[in-house]
Amino acid sequence: MSAVQPSSSPENNARPAVGRGAPLAPPNRFEPTRLVDDFEQLDDADEALDARRVPTVYLDDNSKTIIRENDSPDIPFRFSINPYRGCEHGCAYCYARPGHETLGMNAGLDFETKILVKRNAAALLRQELNRPSWPAETVAISGVTDCYQPIERKLRLTRECLEVLAEARQPCGIVTKNALVTRDLDLLAPMAAARTAHVAISVNTLDHELARKLEPRTSNPAARLRAIEQLSAAGVPVRVMVAPIIPGLNDQEMPAILKAARDAGAGAASYVLLRLPYAVRPIFEDWLARHAPLARPRIEALIRESRGGRMNDGRFNSRMRGEGAYAEQINQTFKVFAKKYGLDGPLLPLDGANFRPPVLDGAQRRLF
Repeated sequence: MSAVQPSSSPENNARPAVGRGAPLAPPNRFEPTRLVDDFEQLDDADEALDARRVPTVYLDDNSKTIIRENDSPDIPFRFSINPYRGCEHGCAYCYARPGHETLGMNAGLDFETKILVKRNAAALLRQELNRPSWPAETVAISGVTDCYQPIERKLRLTRECLEVLAEARQPCGIVTKNALVTRDLDLLAPMAAARTAHVAISVNTLDHELARKLEPRTSNPAARLRAIEQLSAAGVPVRVMVAPIIPGLNDQEMPAILKAARDAGAGAASYVLLRLPYAVRPIFEDWLARHAPLARPRIEALIRESRGGRMNDGRFNSRMRGEGAYAEQINQTFKVFAKKYGLDGPLLPLDGANFRPPVLDGAQRRLF
Protein backbone atom coordinates (compact mmCIF):
# COMPACT_ATOMS: atom_id res chain seq x y z
CA MET A 1 0.00 0.00 0.00
CA SER A 2 1.24 3.49 -0.72
CA ALA A 3 0.03 6.98 0.13
CA VAL A 4 -0.30 8.62 -3.27
CA GLN A 5 -2.70 10.76 -5.24
CA PRO A 6 -3.42 8.55 -8.27
CA SER A 7 -5.61 9.28 -11.23
CA SER A 8 -9.23 8.20 -10.85
CA SER A 9 -9.54 7.68 -14.59
CA PRO A 10 -10.43 4.32 -16.19
CA GLU A 11 -6.77 4.02 -17.17
CA ASN A 12 -5.77 3.59 -13.53
CA ASN A 13 -3.89 0.27 -13.18
CA ALA A 14 -5.92 -0.86 -10.16
CA ARG A 15 -8.03 -3.92 -10.97
CA PRO A 16 -11.77 -3.41 -10.50
CA ALA A 17 -13.66 -4.86 -7.55
CA VAL A 18 -15.90 -7.79 -8.39
CA GLY A 19 -19.68 -7.41 -8.14
CA ARG A 20 -19.71 -3.67 -7.44
CA GLY A 21 -21.13 -0.72 -9.32
CA ALA A 22 -18.11 1.52 -8.75
CA PRO A 23 -14.69 -0.19 -8.90
CA LEU A 24 -13.00 3.13 -8.20
CA ALA A 25 -11.97 4.66 -4.90
CA PRO A 26 -11.70 8.26 -6.15
CA PRO A 27 -9.74 10.75 -4.04
CA ASN A 28 -11.72 12.28 -1.21
CA ARG A 29 -11.81 16.00 -1.99
CA PHE A 30 -11.44 16.75 1.74
CA GLU A 31 -8.39 14.52 2.30
CA PRO A 32 -4.78 15.27 1.13
CA THR A 33 -3.82 11.59 0.62
CA ARG A 34 -5.38 8.21 0.03
CA LEU A 35 -4.34 4.54 0.10
CA VAL A 36 -4.51 2.46 -3.06
CA ASP A 37 -3.92 -1.22 -3.81
CA ASP A 38 -1.13 -2.02 -6.26
CA PHE A 39 -2.07 -5.15 -8.25
CA GLU A 40 0.39 -4.55 -11.07
CA GLN A 41 2.77 -7.28 -9.93
CA LEU A 42 0.04 -9.95 -9.80
CA ASP A 43 -0.97 -12.45 -12.44
CA ASP A 44 -4.66 -12.86 -13.28
CA ALA A 45 -4.64 -16.31 -11.70
CA ASP A 46 -2.99 -15.14 -8.49
CA GLU A 47 -5.01 -16.10 -5.42
CA ALA A 48 -4.40 -12.63 -4.01
CA LEU A 49 -6.93 -11.32 -6.54
CA ASP A 50 -9.62 -12.64 -4.22
CA ALA A 51 -9.08 -9.29 -2.48
CA ARG A 52 -11.08 -7.82 -5.36
CA ARG A 53 -14.21 -9.25 -3.76
CA VAL A 54 -14.90 -6.42 -1.36
CA PRO A 55 -17.25 -7.38 1.50
CA THR A 56 -19.90 -5.00 2.81
CA VAL A 57 -19.37 -3.80 6.38
CA TYR A 58 -21.99 -2.12 8.54
CA LEU A 59 -20.94 0.64 10.91
CA ASP A 60 -23.02 2.08 13.73
CA ASP A 61 -24.15 5.64 13.08
CA ASN A 62 -24.54 7.40 16.40
CA SER A 63 -26.46 10.40 15.08
CA LYS A 64 -28.47 12.21 17.73
CA THR A 65 -31.25 13.23 15.35
CA ILE A 66 -33.13 11.50 12.53
CA ILE A 67 -35.40 14.13 10.92
CA ARG A 68 -33.48 16.46 8.63
CA GLU A 69 -34.85 19.71 7.23
CA ASN A 70 -34.28 20.66 3.62
CA ASP A 71 -34.61 24.13 2.12
CA SER A 72 -33.66 23.42 -1.51
CA PRO A 73 -36.24 25.13 -3.75
CA ASP A 74 -36.33 22.25 -6.27
CA ILE A 75 -36.87 19.45 -3.74
CA PRO A 76 -40.58 18.68 -3.17
CA PHE A 77 -40.29 17.94 0.55
CA ARG A 78 -39.11 19.83 3.60
CA PHE A 79 -38.39 16.98 6.01
CA SER A 80 -36.74 13.60 5.48
CA ILE A 81 -35.34 10.62 7.34
CA ASN A 82 -32.62 8.22 6.20
CA PRO A 83 -32.04 5.09 8.31
CA TYR A 84 -28.85 4.34 6.33
CA ARG A 85 -25.90 6.33 4.99
CA GLY A 86 -24.21 4.78 2.00
CA CYS A 87 -26.03 2.29 -0.21
CA GLU A 88 -25.18 -1.26 -1.25
CA HIS A 89 -27.25 -0.97 -4.41
CA GLY A 90 -24.09 0.44 -6.02
CA CYS A 91 -25.75 2.59 -8.70
CA ALA A 92 -22.94 4.10 -10.76
CA TYR A 93 -24.74 7.43 -11.13
CA CYS A 94 -25.88 7.99 -7.53
CA TYR A 95 -25.82 11.67 -6.62
CA ALA A 96 -25.58 10.78 -2.90
CA ARG A 97 -22.08 9.29 -3.21
CA PRO A 98 -20.20 12.50 -2.28
CA GLY A 99 -21.85 12.43 1.14
CA HIS A 100 -19.41 9.72 2.18
CA GLU A 101 -16.53 12.11 1.62
CA THR A 102 -17.76 14.20 4.54
CA LEU A 103 -17.32 11.08 6.70
CA GLY A 104 -13.64 10.64 5.74
CA MET A 105 -14.40 7.91 3.19
CA ASN A 106 -14.57 7.88 -0.60
CA ALA A 107 -17.55 8.20 -2.90
CA GLY A 108 -16.74 5.00 -4.80
CA LEU A 109 -16.26 1.61 -3.17
CA ASP A 110 -16.59 3.01 0.35
CA PHE A 111 -20.05 4.39 -0.41
CA GLU A 112 -21.39 0.97 -1.37
CA THR A 113 -19.33 -1.24 0.97
CA LYS A 114 -19.24 0.80 4.20
CA ILE A 115 -22.83 1.39 5.22
CA LEU A 116 -23.65 3.44 8.29
CA VAL A 117 -26.77 2.21 10.07
CA LYS A 118 -28.87 4.18 12.51
CA ARG A 119 -29.93 1.37 14.84
CA ASN A 120 -31.84 3.80 17.06
CA ALA A 121 -33.66 5.44 14.14
CA ALA A 122 -37.15 4.52 15.36
CA ALA A 123 -36.45 5.68 18.92
CA LEU A 124 -35.12 9.00 17.65
CA LEU A 125 -38.13 9.40 15.38
CA ARG A 126 -40.50 8.71 18.26
CA GLN A 127 -38.80 11.44 20.32
CA GLU A 128 -38.74 14.01 17.54
CA LEU A 129 -42.39 13.52 16.63
CA ASN A 130 -43.16 14.39 20.25
CA ARG A 131 -41.62 17.85 20.00
CA PRO A 132 -44.31 20.50 20.58
CA SER A 133 -43.02 22.37 17.54
CA TRP A 134 -43.36 19.43 15.15
CA PRO A 135 -45.66 20.62 12.29
CA ALA A 136 -46.84 17.15 11.15
CA GLU A 137 -45.72 17.88 7.59
CA THR A 138 -44.96 15.03 5.21
CA VAL A 139 -41.70 13.21 5.88
CA ALA A 140 -39.78 11.73 2.96
CA ILE A 141 -38.11 8.39 3.65
CA SER A 142 -34.96 7.95 1.53
CA GLY A 143 -34.34 11.51 0.50
CA VAL A 144 -30.69 10.47 0.13
CA THR A 145 -29.97 6.71 0.19
CA ASP A 146 -32.40 3.85 -0.32
CA CYS A 147 -34.24 2.78 2.82
CA TYR A 148 -34.90 -0.69 1.34
CA GLN A 149 -31.34 -1.60 0.42
CA PRO A 150 -30.38 -5.26 1.09
CA ILE A 151 -29.46 -4.96 4.80
CA GLU A 152 -33.01 -3.78 5.55
CA ARG A 153 -34.14 -7.40 5.22
CA LYS A 154 -32.18 -8.14 8.39
CA LEU A 155 -32.12 -4.90 10.37
CA ARG A 156 -35.71 -3.77 9.60
CA LEU A 157 -34.91 -0.15 10.57
CA THR A 158 -37.21 1.25 7.89
CA ARG A 159 -40.06 -0.97 9.06
CA GLU A 160 -39.53 0.16 12.66
CA CYS A 161 -39.75 3.78 11.52
CA LEU A 162 -42.93 3.01 9.56
CA GLU A 163 -44.46 1.49 12.68
CA VAL A 164 -43.83 4.77 14.54
CA LEU A 165 -45.23 6.83 11.66
CA ALA A 166 -48.33 4.63 11.46
CA GLU A 167 -48.93 4.97 15.20
CA ALA A 168 -48.59 8.75 14.94
CA ARG A 169 -50.75 9.02 11.80
CA GLN A 170 -47.82 10.96 10.38
CA PRO A 171 -47.86 11.39 6.57
CA CYS A 172 -44.82 10.03 4.73
CA GLY A 173 -43.57 9.43 1.23
CA ILE A 174 -41.17 6.59 0.40
CA VAL A 175 -38.70 6.61 -2.48
CA THR A 176 -37.07 3.30 -3.42
CA LYS A 177 -35.95 1.07 -6.29
CA ASN A 178 -36.21 -2.13 -4.28
CA ALA A 179 -39.22 -4.45 -4.37
CA LEU A 180 -38.60 -5.16 -0.67
CA VAL A 181 -41.02 -2.28 -0.01
CA THR A 182 -43.89 -4.74 -0.55
CA ARG A 183 -42.86 -6.57 2.63
CA ASP A 184 -44.42 -3.69 4.54
CA LEU A 185 -47.79 -3.68 2.81
CA ASP A 186 -49.45 -4.57 6.11
CA LEU A 187 -48.42 -1.12 7.35
CA LEU A 188 -48.59 0.84 4.10
CA ALA A 189 -52.08 -0.21 3.05
CA PRO A 190 -53.86 1.12 6.17
CA MET A 191 -51.65 4.20 6.13
CA ALA A 192 -52.66 4.84 2.53
CA ALA A 193 -56.32 4.40 3.45
CA ALA A 194 -55.80 7.15 6.04
CA ARG A 195 -54.02 9.25 3.39
CA THR A 196 -50.70 9.14 5.22
CA ALA A 197 -48.53 7.17 2.76
CA HIS A 198 -47.34 7.38 -0.84
CA VAL A 199 -44.60 5.31 -2.52
CA ALA A 200 -42.38 6.32 -5.43
CA ILE A 201 -40.65 3.51 -7.33
CA SER A 202 -37.64 4.34 -9.51
CA VAL A 203 -37.62 2.62 -12.91
CA ASN A 204 -35.10 3.99 -15.41
CA THR A 205 -34.84 1.02 -17.79
CA LEU A 206 -36.76 -2.10 -18.75
CA ASP A 207 -33.56 -3.75 -19.96
CA HIS A 208 -32.56 -6.37 -17.39
CA GLU A 209 -28.94 -6.52 -18.53
CA LEU A 210 -28.50 -2.75 -18.46
CA ALA A 211 -30.04 -2.59 -14.99
CA ARG A 212 -27.66 -5.27 -13.68
CA LYS A 213 -24.68 -3.25 -14.88
CA LEU A 214 -25.96 0.17 -13.89
CA GLU A 215 -27.60 -0.77 -10.57
CA PRO A 216 -25.96 -4.09 -9.65
CA ARG A 217 -27.51 -4.88 -6.25
CA THR A 218 -31.09 -3.76 -6.47
CA SER A 219 -34.32 -5.27 -7.79
CA ASN A 220 -34.53 -5.89 -11.53
CA PRO A 221 -37.04 -3.88 -13.60
CA ALA A 222 -39.65 -6.66 -13.69
CA ALA A 223 -39.59 -6.91 -9.89
CA ARG A 224 -40.07 -3.16 -9.55
CA LEU A 225 -43.08 -3.25 -11.86
CA ARG A 226 -44.51 -6.11 -9.79
CA ALA A 227 -43.98 -3.96 -6.69
CA ILE A 228 -45.96 -1.14 -8.32
CA GLU A 229 -48.72 -3.62 -9.13
CA GLN A 230 -48.86 -5.04 -5.60
CA LEU A 231 -48.79 -1.63 -3.94
CA SER A 232 -51.46 -0.26 -6.24
CA ALA A 233 -53.67 -3.31 -5.77
CA ALA A 234 -53.46 -2.76 -2.00
CA GLY A 235 -54.60 0.84 -2.39
CA VAL A 236 -51.22 2.50 -1.95
CA PRO A 237 -50.76 5.46 -4.33
CA VAL A 238 -47.63 4.93 -6.44
CA ARG A 239 -45.56 7.30 -8.52
CA VAL A 240 -43.06 5.98 -11.05
CA MET A 241 -39.82 7.96 -11.13
CA VAL A 242 -37.98 7.65 -14.44
CA ALA A 243 -34.69 8.58 -12.84
CA PRO A 244 -32.14 9.30 -13.80
CA ILE A 245 -32.58 9.91 -17.48
CA ILE A 246 -29.15 9.46 -19.07
CA PRO A 247 -29.04 11.18 -22.48
CA GLY A 248 -28.14 8.73 -25.21
CA LEU A 249 -28.43 5.68 -22.93
CA ASN A 250 -31.96 5.25 -21.57
CA ASP A 251 -33.90 8.35 -22.67
CA GLN A 252 -35.44 6.46 -25.59
CA GLU A 253 -37.04 4.04 -23.11
CA MET A 254 -39.17 6.72 -21.44
CA PRO A 255 -42.42 6.00 -23.37
CA ALA A 256 -42.17 2.24 -22.75
CA ILE A 257 -41.38 2.75 -19.05
CA LEU A 258 -44.37 5.05 -18.57
CA LYS A 259 -46.69 2.59 -20.32
CA ALA A 260 -45.39 -0.35 -18.27
CA ALA A 261 -45.79 1.63 -15.05
CA ARG A 262 -49.34 2.67 -15.99
CA ASP A 263 -50.22 -0.92 -16.82
CA ALA A 264 -48.87 -1.95 -13.39
CA GLY A 265 -51.09 0.60 -11.65
CA ALA A 266 -48.95 3.71 -11.13
CA GLY A 267 -50.97 6.88 -10.73
CA ALA A 268 -48.37 9.55 -11.43
CA ALA A 269 -44.89 9.98 -12.90
CA SER A 270 -41.84 12.21 -12.75
CA TYR A 271 -38.32 12.22 -14.12
CA VAL A 272 -34.89 13.62 -13.23
CA LEU A 273 -31.97 14.21 -15.58
CA LEU A 274 -28.64 12.59 -14.70
CA ARG A 275 -26.60 14.57 -12.16
CA LEU A 276 -22.83 14.13 -11.79
CA PRO A 277 -21.69 16.23 -8.81
CA TYR A 278 -18.13 16.04 -7.49
CA ALA A 279 -16.75 12.47 -7.40
CA VAL A 280 -19.81 11.02 -9.14
CA ARG A 281 -18.49 12.20 -12.49
CA PRO A 282 -15.28 10.08 -12.59
CA ILE A 283 -17.23 7.08 -11.29
CA PHE A 284 -19.84 7.37 -14.03
CA GLU A 285 -17.22 8.06 -16.70
CA ASP A 286 -15.40 4.90 -15.61
CA TRP A 287 -18.69 2.98 -15.86
CA LEU A 288 -19.16 4.22 -19.42
CA ALA A 289 -15.61 3.21 -20.34
CA ARG A 290 -16.20 -0.33 -19.07
CA HIS A 291 -19.80 -0.96 -20.12
CA ALA A 292 -20.54 1.37 -23.05
CA PRO A 293 -17.18 2.31 -24.62
CA LEU A 294 -18.54 2.79 -28.14
CA ALA A 295 -21.50 4.86 -27.01
CA ARG A 296 -19.48 6.89 -24.51
CA PRO A 297 -18.55 9.82 -26.79
CA ARG A 298 -22.17 10.36 -27.85
CA ILE A 299 -23.52 10.00 -24.30
CA GLU A 300 -21.01 12.49 -22.92
CA ALA A 301 -21.69 14.91 -25.78
CA LEU A 302 -25.44 14.78 -25.11
CA ILE A 303 -24.90 15.29 -21.38
CA ARG A 304 -22.83 18.39 -22.16
CA GLU A 305 -25.45 19.58 -24.62
CA SER A 306 -28.05 19.26 -21.85
CA ARG A 307 -25.84 20.99 -19.27
CA GLY A 308 -24.70 24.15 -21.00
CA GLY A 309 -21.46 22.56 -22.22
CA ARG A 310 -20.61 21.02 -18.84
CA MET A 311 -20.88 17.50 -17.45
CA ASN A 312 -22.80 18.81 -14.44
CA ASP A 313 -24.87 21.81 -13.48
CA GLY A 314 -25.53 22.28 -9.79
CA ARG A 315 -27.91 25.24 -10.10
CA PHE A 316 -31.27 24.82 -8.42
CA ASN A 317 -34.12 23.89 -10.77
CA SER A 318 -31.79 23.52 -13.76
CA ARG A 319 -29.98 20.58 -12.13
CA MET A 320 -33.12 18.42 -12.27
CA ARG A 321 -34.11 19.11 -15.89
CA GLY A 322 -31.11 20.50 -17.77
CA GLU A 323 -31.26 23.08 -20.53
CA GLY A 324 -30.95 23.31 -24.31
CA ALA A 325 -32.62 21.56 -27.22
CA TYR A 326 -31.92 17.98 -26.17
CA ALA A 327 -33.07 18.53 -22.59
CA GLU A 328 -36.24 20.15 -23.91
CA GLN A 329 -36.81 17.17 -26.21
CA ILE A 330 -36.64 14.86 -23.18
CA ASN A 331 -39.03 17.14 -21.29
CA GLN A 332 -41.55 17.24 -24.12
CA THR A 333 -41.38 13.46 -24.59
CA PHE A 334 -42.13 13.00 -20.91
CA LYS A 335 -45.07 15.41 -21.01
CA VAL A 336 -46.62 13.81 -24.11
CA PHE A 337 -46.44 10.23 -22.84
CA ALA A 338 -47.25 11.03 -19.22
CA LYS A 339 -50.45 12.66 -20.48
CA LYS A 340 -51.15 9.80 -22.90
CA TYR A 341 -50.95 7.24 -20.07
CA GLY A 342 -52.74 9.36 -17.47
CA LEU A 343 -49.68 9.92 -15.31
CA ASP A 344 -49.48 13.69 -15.64
CA GLY A 345 -51.49 14.57 -12.52
CA PRO A 346 -50.54 14.53 -8.85
CA LEU A 347 -51.28 11.77 -6.39
CA LEU A 348 -53.92 12.52 -3.79
CA PRO A 349 -52.39 14.86 -1.20
CA LEU A 350 -51.36 13.39 2.12
CA ASP A 351 -53.19 14.48 5.26
CA GLY A 352 -51.59 15.24 8.62
CA ALA A 353 -54.76 16.54 10.26
CA ASN A 354 -55.10 13.43 12.44
CA PHE A 355 -51.49 13.41 13.64
CA ARG A 356 -50.96 12.43 17.25
CA PRO A 357 -47.56 12.18 18.94
CA PRO A 358 -46.50 8.55 19.34
CA VAL A 359 -46.19 7.11 22.82
CA LEU A 360 -42.73 7.62 24.25
CA ASP A 361 -41.03 4.54 25.66
CA GLY A 362 -42.16 4.10 29.26
CA ALA A 363 -44.58 7.03 29.09
CA GLN A 364 -48.25 7.70 28.49
CA ARG A 365 -49.54 9.50 25.42
CA ARG A 366 -49.60 13.29 25.70
CA LEU A 367 -53.03 14.78 26.36
CA PHE A 368 -52.29 17.99 24.44
